[in-house]
Amino acid sequence: MGQSKEERVHSVFEKIYKNYDQMNSVISFQRHKAWRKETMKRMKVMPGQQALDVCCGTADWSIALAQEVGAEGKVIGLDFSQNMLKIGQEKIEQLPYSNIELIHGNAMNLPFEDNSFDFVTIGFGLRNVPDYMQVLKEMHRVLKPGGKAVCLETSQPTLPVFKQFFAFYFRYIMPVFGKIFAKSYSEYSWLQESARDFPGMKELAAMFEEAGFDKVEVKAFTGGAAAMHVGLKNK
Repeated sequence: MGQSKEERVHSVFEKIYKNYDQMNSVISFQRHKAWRKETMKRMKVMPGQQALDVCCGTADWSIALAQEVGAEGKVIGLDFSQNMLKIGQEKIEQLPYSNIELIHGNAMNLPFEDNSFDFVTIGFGLRNVPDYMQVLKEMHRVLKPGGKAVCLETSQPTLPVFKQFFAFYFRYIMPVFGKIFAKSYSEYSWLQESARDFPGMKELAAMFEEAGFDKVEVKAFTGGAAAMHVGLKNK
């Protein structure tokens, strides 16, 4: 009997955690940092706010959020890979922040009360969960009224030529990079599958609306290689 998606993803991230940050830079040609920076500008996080970073991985976005909410605010990073959290915790211990906490948990069943956070983010993690809609509904549930859910994720380019290049790159080149830089061909081969099968920008925007979000904003990055989706919880 084969592994479930959840089991397979967990196995992948428990193996690649040591090289995860380096591989993100290699795979995206360093663009992922600029994408997150632009997304943060559009979010307009304020001092004193509460934020949850779902599928936080090695905590880069959690740390960026902690800088914005300041000493009066609070950020929780959640991930189901203990090894990824270990790397994130090592980063946090080198920083002068006491407003950030990393916890082990499942994005499909967030261990928080309803209406708890001003922002809930998920960066390059939604494509790896077993049920996209369940996670979006959980993000909606734990947001306060007026709060925002923010997803930064790989997407499906629509431009001719670039679309074909993107598909070729993810299918054939990215796993080779995984083998060269992280000694993990099979793990990065699987990650390209999750990116290939992920909904396009319009489809994901529709899913945000179905999950209960209003005023869904979409921003494409680098020809649609990645996209930001922001949804507002009105009530």
